[in-house]
Amino acid sequence: MFRKFVAVTLTLLVSLPAMSMNVLTSIKPIQLIANELVIESNSLDLLLASNTSPHDYALKPSDVRKVRSADLVIWYGHDLEPFLESVVAENEQVLTITDIPNLELREFEDSHGHDHHGHYHGSHDPHFWLGTAPSRSVARAITERLIELDGGNEQQYKANLAKFETNLEQTVSDIKAQLEPVQAEGYYVFHDAYGYFEEQFGLNHLGYFTVSPERRPGAKTLVQIRSALSEGKAKCVFSEPQFTPAIVTSVTRGSDVLVGELDPIGSTTAVEQGGYFNFLKTVSNSFYSCLSQ
Repeated sequence: MFRKFVAVTLTLLVSLPAMSMNVLTSIKPIQLIANELVIESNSLDLLLASNTSPHDYALKPSDVRKVRSADLVIWYGHDLEPFLESVVAENEQVLTITDIPNLELREFEDSHGHDHHGHYHGSHDPHFWLGTAPSRSVARAITERLIELDGGNEQQYKANLAKFETNLEQTVSDIKAQLEPVQAEGYYVFHDAYGYFEEQFGLNHLGYFTVSPERRPGAKTLVQIRSALSEGKAKCVFSEPQFTPAIVTSVTRGSDVLVGELDPIGSTTAVEQGGYFNFLKTVSNSFYSCLSQ
């Protein structure tokens, strides 16, 4: 009788459906990474619309409800999403990326850590998803938290992480090969978001219009960029789809410089298997298509 009871119990346990867990990410790049790691029984939601910048976002009541009801919230932290801080504190299951031990984040220059017109940008570059080393660390931290909450599917989460790391290595190899011929070409970007990517792939970054999009470019900066363009130092200037290109257009008018577009948050990248790697390749393609002309 006891053996029969055990057998029936084991059968029931095996037949139980996988745990359904609602994972909420703050911004699209984090969603793209998390999507490579979750399993089919998990739902993965996004707080900010994919074409929305976190730099100037205001929470809606529906956003607050999403945060409160999520089984796991993944966000970068105060320096990028200060509007989320008080709401995230109401959820017990939160992964704050800036709290991940030994996470290698790129340090801004000293001046970047100060307040600019009431906005504090912190001392480290929050655009970690454009660097493969910090992205790998974040993927491992997400996997650990998923296993903590859903230990019954530990092996599947670990398999997803292993696949992520393999695909990441291949993507890095592909991007290196693509960008090597254009490494010497100078360019300007709209805001200081691409440091991880630029340093990893040896690109010739000449400068940026602004530290952060909510801060208007200074007159001195614009004069310096115009001067560099007139001297032929830069081949390309890159705008971003989230922000008006008016300043870029005015500065490049009358010069021979090419104008490209970089999307630092993957607003048009589909959230699907391999989406994160497609995003990195899209960034690489954007650099290459302009710098190779």
